[in-house]
Amino acid sequence: MSEPTEQPVDMNRKYVRLVERRPDGLVEFEFSISDPQIFVEMLLPEAAYEDFCRMNRVILLEGSRPDDGDGGDFNWTLHEATHQRFR
Repeated sequence: MSEPTEQPVDMNRKYVRLVERRPDGLVEFEFSISDPQIFVEMLLPEAAYEDFCRMNRVILLEGSRPDDGDGGDFNWTLHEATHQRFR
């Protein structure tokens, strides 16, 4: 049986997944480098978000994040926590 091969980290591949354009003018999104499954959640005003995406030459990811099947109690985002989990 062969060992799984790790993909090399590519610092030039940057991803953004739009989560929500909020009524207060902020854009909520996930930003990742090299691996879209490892991300930080960010909020920026609309103009700053557009600049951020342009300056980082991001790859825009469509749709919601795929479910990894874990479904554990600790597998959630801040967006999920504030909109559904702890209401």
